[in-house]
Amino acid sequence: MLNNEKKYNLEQRTYEFARDCRFLVRSLHNTTSNIEDGKQLIRSSGSVGANYIEANEKLGDKDLKFRLKISRKEAKESEYWLKLLRDLNEDKTQKIEQLIAEASELRKILSAIINKLK
Repeated sequence: MLNNEKKYNLEQRTYEFARDCRFLVRSLHNTTSNIEDGKQLIRSSGSVGANYIEANEKLGDKDLKFRLKISRKEAKESEYWLKLLRDLNEDKTQKIEQLIAEASELRKILSAIINKLK
């Protein structure tokens, strides 16, 4: 989420994260590393929300926890790709830092939900 307003609808927030990652990738220079890292970011950022939605349509408590853990893992992976992109695209540092912060916050939110389920 690129503005200071916090969203509490996690489905919407994960959607906006994936969307904003796609806008970022679209704005990057066409280098081999940006293309490959961008593809990975697109996959992982989309999986955060997709797995969260799957978790909400759970087939049981075990499935819910499993999907939430995948969503959290994908948020962490998104952070990784964003950090690589940040280090190779100095002209996009501010925008990428905002996305890294959002990925980290989503990961923490998902961790809190998982811990409450124990």
